[in-house]
Amino acid sequence: MATMAKNTICLWFDGDAEAAARFYTDTFPDSTLGAVHRAPGDYPSGQEGDALTVEFTVMGIPCLGLNGGPAFKHCEAFSFQIATEDQAETDRYWNAIVGNGGQESQCGWCKDKWGISWQITPRLLVEAVAGGDPAAAKRAFAAMMGMRKIDVAAIEAALRG
Repeated sequence: MATMAKNTICLWFDGDAEAAARFYTDTFPDSTLGAVHRAPGDYPSGQEGDALTVEFTVMGIPCLGLNGGPAFKHCEAFSFQIATEDQAETDRYWNAIVGNGGQESQCGWCKDKWGISWQITPRLLVEAVAGGDPAAAKRAFAAMMGMRKIDVAAIEAALRG
């Protein structure tokens, strides 16, 4: 029997938890697809033998995809925040999510095709806004507010003034 993590993020899906888990584990490093558990009997949104839960890890964070049906939808109150090192890494994750049926939002946020929100956040932006120079932080924050995908060069320019 597999050992269960002490704390696992459970994400509700409408029948496509396995597809989502495969996309996440193919897209992000330090991510793995674990066991797919089949329903032992019929249930309100599925039948015996359907994938009921899918174990997976996203960048070291244990997750469980639950195929619970259409009753609940994802919203921006929950998101994965991915810290990126540079523009290339930011572009890679952003483009993977948006290019796979997702949609852009504001300030480094995007949503995948299953409705899960992602913050693709360059470390430079976090350091700039939390940094010791209030004027530079204000400029970086103002620059970010006008962006969809974060533009690292524009944040660096804002820091320089």
